[in-house]
Amino acid sequence: MFELKTTLGVTKSILYSELSAQVSGLLVNERDWLANTANISAFLYQGIPGLNWAGFYFLRSSELVLGPFQGKVACVRISLGRGVCGTAALRRETIVVPDVSQFPGHIACDHNSKSEIVIPLVKEGILIGVLDLDSPLISNFDQLDAEGLGQIMKLLIAGTDFSGLI
Repeated sequence: MFELKTTLGVTKSILYSELSAQVSGLLVNERDWLANTANISAFLYQGIPGLNWAGFYFLRSSELVLGPFQGKVACVRISLGRGVCGTAALRRETIVVPDVSQFPGHIACDHNSKSEIVIPLVKEGILIGVLDLDSPLISNFDQLDAEGLGQIMKLLIAGTDFSGLI
C-alpha cells in the first residue's frame, strides 16, 4: 500500500520535490494510464494544500472528456479553446488563473472554485489531455506550482502507457 508522506508547512519548492519523489515511487511497476491518472489525481488532491478539485481531462476528437478526478461532480465535456482547460489544451501551455472570475469564458463546474491551474499533457508532440486543479482560495497557484506540477506530469507521461488514448 502507498501512503502519502506529510508535507504540511513546507515551502512550495520542498513540497514539489517531495511530491515528485513520491510520484516516482507511485508509478513503479504500473504503466496503465487509467490506474496512474486515478492515483495521481487522488495523490495531488491529498498532497497539495487548498484544493477542492484535482483531475484529468483527455482529448477525444476535438473535445476534452472527463477522466479520473477527486472532488465534486464535474463538467464532462469541454471544447478545445473553451474555459481554462480548453484554452490550455489548445495553446498547449500551462495556465495559472489567480481569480477565475477574471478569466473570460471560465466554466464554473464548482462555484466554490476561485483559482485554477491547468497543465497540458503532451507526449511526443501529441496532446493527450490536461491536469486541472481548482482551489476555493484566490491566488492559490503561482509559477512554483506550474513548475512543480509540470515536473510531476513529465514523470507521469514518462512512466505511463497512453497508447490507448493516442
